[in-house]
Amino acid sequence: MTDTYAVMGNPIGHSKSPSIHAHFAEQLGERLTYDAILVELDGFQEAVRTFRARGGLGLSVTVPFKESACALARRLRPRAATAGAANTLWFDNGDGVVADNTDGLGLTTDLVRAFGTEIRGARILMLGAGGAARGALGALLDQEPDSLVIANRTVAKAESLAGLIDGHPEVLGRGFDDLEGFEFDIVINATSASLSGDVPPIAPRIMTGNVWVYDMMYGPTPTAFLAWAERNGARRLADGLGMLVEQAAEAFFLWRGARPETLPVLRRLRDEISR
Repeated sequence: MTDTYAVMGNPIGHSKSPSIHAHFAEQLGERLTYDAILVELDGFQEAVRTFRARGGLGLSVTVPFKESACALARRLRPRAATAGAANTLWFDNGDGVVADNTDGLGLTTDLVRAFGTEIRGARILMLGAGGAARGALGALLDQEPDSLVIANRTVAKAESLAGLIDGHPEVLGRGFDDLEGFEFDIVINATSASLSGDVPPIAPRIMTGNVWVYDMMYGPTPTAFLAWAERNGARRLADGLGMLVEQAAEAFFLWRGARPETLPVLRRLRDEISR
């Protein structure tokens, strides 16, 4: 019997996770299926229950269900507990639903590769305070940046997320329109705005100077945010396809105990998307 995995989200039609995990399985000689499942906004818990009852072994979780996945789990791995959000679930007979978060590792690994530099000492702006931002925060801080500002449309949510990080007074929460006086080296878009072709409402001046810009979203052409950043003077740009591959590799390892090589899969995925 073939082992079954899937990714759940809304929307989900754009997801490349099935292709990524198919490449991983081929590379390592693992027998499994991996599907994409569209879940109604109020139906996540029931969808997980149904998937498990049908013999599913593990799930990837994408927007907007990462915080719901964390709340659903009976046992949280430290990365998920710190983030308050989970992107990887599996089912243990003793512990029920187990949750982890591989987003942060995926992001930091890809940032270093994409920009060819350490994150240590950088001044970082992260846009968004939802599940994607939560998942990335701990891993970013592990790299010892000089400062990290979380900006969000709802200021209280950004402040709340910043306040969860004990021992890091350099983490601040702000509104999108409250960034005057800050200078940044790296700007990370952790919102889902690019899925709908939108751009977070931040001042164009933030992109001027030696700023490197990363969008966690991806596509066959530069996302709306990356295109906007380039028009406004950003020096270097990267999308989130590499992050997607890296976090998926960590999830695959958690599920299967085998770690795939990511660069060949990333190259194949770029080729598929460009076609």
